[in-house]
This record gives sequence, C-alpha cells and structure tokens, in this order.
Amino acid sequence: MSKLTHINDKGDAQMVDVSDKAITTRIAVAKSVVLMQPSTLELITSGQHKKGDVLAVAR
Repeated sequence: MSKLTHINDKGDAQMVDVSDKAITTRIAVAKSVVLMQPSTLELITSGQHKKGDVLAVAR
C-alpha cells in the first residue's frame, strides 16, 4: 500500500502542495440525522430561541 502524503511520520496531518494536480469536478453528498426534543425543534423553527436564530449562526 502506498504511503499517504498528508500524514507525517508521527501520524499527524500536514499540508500537501497540490498545485500541480489537474482540475477535476467532484461531487460530495452528505447526510445526517439530528435528534432533539420536539420543543427544541419548535424553538428553532419559530426563531424564539433565547440565543436568536440558531440556524443562521450555524451557517
């Protein structure tokens, strides 16, 4: 198996120069599930959470 170029000898991630790589089109798909109490969802969707618009902050 070839060695990963972005992992150093100590196992830490490191920056890699990819400026010579060809430009490619890539698509990423992600999915998640967030579990919460119905009352929490109501606070978020109504914008009534005491900390304000939590979805705007999350962006």
